[in-house]
Amino acid sequence: MSSRNSQANKAAARERLRAEREAQAKKDRIRRQVIVGVGVVAALGLAGGIAYGVMKANEPDHWEKAAKAELVKPKNTSGEDGTTVVVGKADAKKTLELYEDSRCPACASFEQAAGEQIKKDVEAGKYKLQYFGATFIDNAVNGEGSKNALSALGAALNVSPEAFLEYKGALYSKEQHPEETVDSFAKDDYLLKVADTVAALKGNAEFKKAVEDGTYDRWALEMSKVFDKSGVKGTPTLKMDGKKIDTPQTAEAFTAAIDKALQG
Repeated sequence: MSSRNSQANKAAARERLRAEREAQAKKDRIRRQVIVGVGVVAALGLAGGIAYGVMKANEPDHWEKAAKAELVKPKNTSGEDGTTVVVGKADAKKTLELYEDSRCPACASFEQAAGEQIKKDVEAGKYKLQYFGATFIDNAVNGEGSKNALSALGAALNVSPEAFLEYKGALYSKEQHPEETVDSFAKDDYLLKVADTVAALKGNAEFKKAVEDGTYDRWALEMSKVFDKSGVKGTPTLKMDGKKIDTPQTAEAFTAAIDKALQG
């Protein structure tokens, strides 16, 4: 091999090495740019995710929004906010005030003992029934069931006073009433399942829509405020024209207590 060819080959080899080094350097630069770019995107994504999480955490929840929603009053109510709920014959001289929380186990026991007798007494005109709905158990053991059930009771009241009483009894029934710490009433599907046991509500499209849309959520909150301002500390509480009655545990004891209160 001539020295000339050897020098040319060496020059060519050096050129190839230079070109390869430049190509590798270019690849390295591109790889670093990609890594940096991915890191920036990831960082931006993380920051965006954190910002979105903070934004969602600071958004008002459903019931905070409901408190500012338009107030829809159920039919068969009176008072400025529709929070006066009186069921019975207009000429009944006495009024039994009943304070209850839908999640309250003691209320369920009371309703199972005396609920049917109350309906009979109201139908007979023995007295009118004024209902006060509470939601304090939602705060005591966490949840939304008291508020949601009260809203559904508003939807039943919009159908008729009779549907309201029947539905209230169904919610408190031994078969349907959950444990205090089990928030079944927070689920619309469960409330509608209970409603299917009430003839006036079963298959009632207007009632179903009102429950699912939360039509009476704001009303439920306003009703709860009335209870909070009443001075009553626990449920169930009974009063006859403002005078407290000891809560009886049987239908017979209830009738005796009511008859005594009616004479007072």
